[in-house]
Amino acid sequence: MAMTGITSEERALIKSYLLLIFIHKVFERDCRIIQESGVFKTPQLYVEIVGNGAKRAAILLREVKQEFMKRTIKVYNIQRGVNGIEARYACRGYVGSMELLWPSFREEMMCRMRAYLGLTPINTEATSPSTPEHLHLSLSQ
Repeated sequence: MAMTGITSEERALIKSYLLLIFIHKVFERDCRIIQESGVFKTPQLYVEIVGNGAKRAAILLREVKQEFMKRTIKVYNIQRGVNGIEARYACRGYVGSMELLWPSFREEMMCRMRAYLGLTPINTEATSPSTPEHLHLSLSQ
């Protein structure tokens, strides 16, 4: 039986992995800034809220990593560029890459972050394509 390329479900797992890595880093950084800024009168409340979002992201990231093990997926190189993120991966012996452009990546990050924080989703008429060929992204630090 000939080996087929990576499935759309496997590509979605890799995309989720990338999003969760960035989301977790953002939440952790935000917690640190809130604690150290001295601006908030009750920083512990905000740190708890953002920290809970970070915990949700970490749980989901752990679940994605478990799926990676089941499916023999490994992301071995993630590079940030001007236009977005490029990830190189191996999946069942198939080697490939995925490029995500910053605008769509940021948009999905914000949607997921709102969900992980328990916020109401923003109602947007997103018409961006969701096919793997159109996944592109960029994040500024």
